[in-house]
Amino acid sequence: MTDQRTSRLPQFFLTPGGPCPYLPGRVERKVFARLNGSYAQALNEALTHSGFRRSQMIAYRPACDACSACVSVRIVVNDFEISRGQKRIARRNADIVRNVVPAEATREQFALLRTYLDSRHAGGGMSDMGLFDYVAMVEETPVNTHIVEYRQHPTGALMASALTDVLRDGLSMVYSFYHPGEDARSLGTYMILDHVNAARERRLPYVYLGYWVRGSEKMDYKARFRPLEALGAEGWVRLSL
Repeated sequence: MTDQRTSRLPQFFLTPGGPCPYLPGRVERKVFARLNGSYAQALNEALTHSGFRRSQMIAYRPACDACSACVSVRIVVNDFEISRGQKRIARRNADIVRNVVPAEATREQFALLRTYLDSRHAGGGMSDMGLFDYVAMVEETPVNTHIVEYRQHPTGALMASALTDVLRDGLSMVYSFYHPGEDARSLGTYMILDHVNAARERRLPYVYLGYWVRGSEKMDYKARFRPLEALGAEGWVRLSL
């Protein structure tokens, strides 16, 4: 008979090496575990607090040889200090209507995602994503998650979308995308500001942003949200920038 306590323990696996998407010339490896069963939510919470990210039913984190550039970061909601530039972005998007919907994929969301990927991430790891892949990304989840849709008015075209997990202590932005033709709105920044407000309304202390890589242009935007905490050898500590 299988010991129930043993069966609850996650199994971890290591991926083979591949090109790093953030730092040229580096090799990326990941350690991952499956999220399934009645303990998936609790496991996802524990692993998120330990620097993992979720993708469908998998939690993963970098495990690269001789490199620790990827750092898990989260915004401290109650102490968040909005900058002048961020205030301008918030005013610029004051006409946007947000709507929280179940984690169910739609063709409208997928069409927006394809426009975003083709414009901003052509040739990237998700560049060949099809509709069924998107459905899996959104709907194959054992945890508490939802989608936030952003439109210029309630029945308007979809302008941006964010897949977001709800944790005991915060909101974790799993993946977000937006219409590249709306650059003047800075929708990527706006969605993070909106999640800070949503976490504050829920009385949740953090917004988890995933990994920040010092020196990576793709990740520089995360450092603009302060105060930011980073996970290191001593736990979560304020990041000095």
